[in-house]
Amino acid sequence: MELFKAVSVREAREMLGSYSGKGQPREEVPLLESLGRRLAEDIRAVDNVPGFDRSTMDGFAVRAQDTYGASDGLPAYLEIAGEVLMGREAEGGTAAGRAWRIATGGMLPPGADAVVMVEYTEELDGLNIGVTRPVAPGENVIRRGEDVAADTVILRAGHCIRPQDLGLLAAAGVSRAAVFSPARVAIISTGDELVAPDAAPRPGQVRDINTYTLYGAVVAAGGRPGLYGIVRDDFAELKSVLERALDENDMALVSGGSSVGARDVAAGVINTLGKPGVLFHGIAVKPGKPTVGAVVGSKPVFGLPGHPASALVVFELLVAPLLRAGRYPQNELEFPLRARLTRNVRSAAGREDYVRVRLGVRDGELVAEPVPGKSGLITTVAYADGLARIPAGKEGVEAGEAVAVKLFGA
Repeated sequence: MELFKAVSVREAREMLGSYSGKGQPREEVPLLESLGRRLAEDIRAVDNVPGFDRSTMDGFAVRAQDTYGASDGLPAYLEIAGEVLMGREAEGGTAAGRAWRIATGGMLPPGADAVVMVEYTEELDGLNIGVTRPVAPGENVIRRGEDVAADTVILRAGHCIRPQDLGLLAAAGVSRAAVFSPARVAIISTGDELVAPDAAPRPGQVRDINTYTLYGAVVAAGGRPGLYGIVRDDFAELKSVLERALDENDMALVSGGSSVGARDVAAGVINTLGKPGVLFHGIAVKPGKPTVGAVVGSKPVFGLPGHPASALVVFELLVAPLLRAGRYPQNELEFPLRARLTRNVRSAAGREDYVRVRLGVRDGELVAEPVPGKSGLITTVAYADGLARIPAGKEGVEAGEAVAVKLFGA
């Protein structure tokens, strides 16, 4: 493999993707513990939702045909048969010319096929009503199984459970879910210049940023981070720590040590740990070119750039999709938003640029304001909402031109 023979993001994903998604551990958890987890198998509804025909309005349950032709001038007169209590069945059926008082969510009595809103009725003597507007069969009613039919697939394997999905599963009688176990991700920061955040840096030293940035990014993507501290630019030390990290985790992130400097040793160490080893060293993006992608056994290993912005950009492109879905999407890179740039941005042909942007709205349109600064500056990502993608074939984007955008963590 030729050092820094940069590959595209798509090529990098294809290389890594051929080794991903194999034999992922799974577990069954109570419903509430499935939030944010990825389903390991399809889920089928236990019961119909709703389990009975129910009213969507306060009013009267009727036979629709008894209301045909009703108007303000000539109401349809119906006898009140009784009231349907919430959580109870009606104590009788709906014969011709009869109506049941019913509240929103109440169970329709047998024979009723529609509900007249209370606004379109007038009570006469407590025993009879006049209906001033006709209803059609099924009006103001949700039928049994209309929302979800029993034994149908309601969520597919691979879906990440959201708050609204918890409600769907609860409604369908599902109390447990089979989910993939979160990937355990080792985080290692390398560099002789790094010190802990609570230390006072001496001249030439900087506080460790990437450990904390990547910890948050892993959690946000659904992984379980493990911290292995700061490792000096020493081949033997990094090899020892990385071997232990891979033994204890499903994936490893090594930040720093991936460029072409004489003391940047990550790629060399990774290549000694097992096959297939380093798949690529360098991707045609800015920021993030000095990225290492590797697989040791079946475990992905990423050598991320030391610059904080570069590390986070590469994480979003290559690491986060594996943590969220266990594989890379088959469609285009996932940049779902379109926004107009607020100023010109230069680029270079042959590489993809990922510009940190702050989003806003102007004249009813989404706009993206580039956050200026070099990739070594943490503020360029801290003050940004997401990334704007400039394709490899463009040499820049002019102000007002629409670009594809993704939010950090999405």
